[in-house]
Amino acid sequence: MNPYATYKKQSVETMTPIEVVIKGYDECEKQLNRAIHFIEKKDFYEAHTSLDKASELVNAFRSALDMSAGEMSNNLDSLYEYFYRQIITADTKKDTVIIEEILPQIAELKDAFVQISVLPRDDMTIMRQSILAGAEG
Repeated sequence: MNPYATYKKQSVETMTPIEVVIKGYDECEKQLNRAIHFIEKKDFYEAHTSLDKASELVNAFRSALDMSAGEMSNNLDSLYEYFYRQIITADTKKDTVIIEEILPQIAELKDAFVQISVLPRDDMTIMRQSILAGAEG
């Protein structure tokens, strides 16, 4: 394995779960922007490849949700389902407008996770307890 690949593998393995999510959002944005570029260049094979990677990331986000956390998880699940459908539609129609509509929403979600990631650990524990209490009540 080359040194860069080794470094990349080690950096991912030492990330916190929220850092992995943020990295996933970064990659999803990157793939969607690549798809726009390739559609505009009429390189539909590469556009499909990028959209396929983006849809896989969205499915990974969905599968990682803790559905016992209540309303927040349900809302994210619905949003991820919407993103997935939009990506598939954009791929089928080779439509950049659809991609451009969801990119800001994905960026907004990523920003929310970035803000959460810098919260002190005690604040995160309190937030989690509050979410779980809301799910039970």
